[in-house]
Amino acid sequence: MNTVRLTLSEALVRYLAAQKIEIDGRVESLFGCSFAIFGHGNVTCLGQQLKNIEEQIPTWRGQNEQSMAMAAVAYAKANKRRRIGIASTSIGPGAINMVTAAGIAHTNRLPLLMIAGDAYLSRLPDPVLQQTEHFHNPSITANDAFKAVTRYWDRIVHPAQLLNTLPQALETMLDPASCGPAFLGLPQDVQGMAFDYPEAFFTETVHRIRRPEPEELALQEAAELLRKAERPLIISGGGVHYSLACEELKELAEAHNIPVVETIAGRASLLQNNPLNGGPIGVTGSDSANRLAAEADVVLAIGTRLQDFTTGSWSVFRNPELKIISLNVARFDAIKHRAVPVIGDAKASMIRLSNILGDWRGSDDWTANAKSLADTWKQVCAQRSAVVAGESASYAQVVGEVNRLMAPGDTVLTAAGGLPAELSMNWQNKQLGKFDIEFGFSCMGYEIAGGWGAKMANPGNDVVVLVGDGSYMILNSDIYSSVLSGHKMIVVVCDNG
Repeated sequence: MNTVRLTLSEALVRYLAAQKIEIDGRVESLFGCSFAIFGHGNVTCLGQQLKNIEEQIPTWRGQNEQSMAMAAVAYAKANKRRRIGIASTSIGPGAINMVTAAGIAHTNRLPLLMIAGDAYLSRLPDPVLQQTEHFHNPSITANDAFKAVTRYWDRIVHPAQLLNTLPQALETMLDPASCGPAFLGLPQDVQGMAFDYPEAFFTETVHRIRRPEPEELALQEAAELLRKAERPLIISGGGVHYSLACEELKELAEAHNIPVVETIAGRASLLQNNPLNGGPIGVTGSDSANRLAAEADVVLAIGTRLQDFTTGSWSVFRNPELKIISLNVARFDAIKHRAVPVIGDAKASMIRLSNILGDWRGSDDWTANAKSLADTWKQVCAQRSAVVAGESASYAQVVGEVNRLMAPGDTVLTAAGGLPAELSMNWQNKQLGKFDIEFGFSCMGYEIAGGWGAKMANPGNDVVVLVGDGSYMILNSDIYSSVLSGHKMIVVVCDNG
C-alpha cells in the first residue's frame, strides 16, 4: 500500500478538496465554500492548508463566527443540501460563537462542517489562553458545548483518526435521514503531527444523495387509507425541496385530485396559480389551508416534522376521525403523532404511491372547495399588500412589493420576528423554491448572514433579505462581508416601531 506522510491539517484539507458531488449531470466540489476567522488554534496549521486549496475551496473571512457559520447553513439550504459550507474558528469564544449556527443547522436538518481549534492534548502548556478548565474532568473543553447541537462530534486526538472520522462525518451530512451539522475539534499540538496516510484515502470521490425506497406494504397501507378518504389533504414540507420532488408533488396531486397546503419550510413547492394549492398551513399560514386541515379526514404529510407552527399546536386538525400518513426519509419524523409511517425518499415514494393509486381520484367537490377558499385568501393578500400612497408601508405591503418585483431565479429570505408570518402568509409562489424562512430555530440575526450564503449559491440572481430592525441591530456585520467578497444582496430593513 502506497502511503504519503502528511500532517493532520494537510491530510484534512486534502481529503475535503477531493470530495465531489454530482448535480444534474455535473461534477462539482462538495464543499463549495469555507469561512474562517483565524486565531490561535486554527491559524498556524489549518489556516495555511486552507490557503493552499483556495482555488478548489475558497475561504472567506467572516466578521463574526456565528454569522459566518450561518452563511454556510444558508448556502447548504440554497443548494438543497447538495453542497456544504465549512466554518473554522480558533479555540474558546471563537468556537463557542458557532453554537447558535449549529443549532440552526441541527434543527433544520442542514449540513454544516465546523472545525475549531482545541486545547493541547499533551496539556503541557495548560492552561492556554481561552481554555476553560474543569476541576473534575480535564478532558472537557468549550468544544464539548457542541454535542447538544450536532449530528456528529469528534475531537481528533491522533492523526490516524481522520481515516475513520472523516468518512463518518461526511456520510452523516450527506445522508438525507441523518443530515445535520458535524463538528471536529483539533487540539493545537495534534494539528501538526505527521502520519503515513494511504494515498487511496485522497482519491477523488464523487458522491450522490441516496434515495431510500419505502416498503411496499407501507405504500399499500397508505394507498388504502387515501382511497377511503372523502377529504384527503397533502401537507408539503421542506423534505419535498430537499428531495427535488416538486414536480412529483404536482403530478401526485393532479393525478389524484388532492389539495396541497405548504409548511413554512415547504413554501414554494407548488406554484400559487395551481388550483390545487390551498395555501400555507398553520399559525403563520392562511385561513384557506387551516380550513382544509380542519375538515380533512386523511392527511398525507410529506417531508415535514409537523412542528407546532404547522399544526397550530394541534389545533388546526378538527376531524376526530383524522388519519395521518407520514411520508418521510427519517424514521424519527415518520412515526410521530401515531401516523402511518412511509419511510423513504419523497420523490421515489410519491412516484410509487401514485402508481399504486392508479386511476383513483379524490372528490371534485372537495377540490372545488379548496380552490374557493384559496381564491378568497389570495384576495385578502392582495388587499393587505396593496400600497397606499402617502402612508407608511406595513410588513404585508413590503412583502407584496418585493413579490411583484422579484425576477425569475431571485431568492427571498427572512428569519425571526414578525416577518416570517407576513412572508409565509402573503407570498404568492411565482417560481419553485428560491424561498428561505429560517423558522425551525427562529434565530434573530440569521437574515443578513443567510443572505450572504444564499448569494454564494445563486451568484447570477438577486437575493432579497427582509429583516426587522431588531434582527438588523443584533447582527448586521455581514453587509460588509458581502461587499468585501463581491456577493451583492439587497437588504430591506423594516422598522415596526
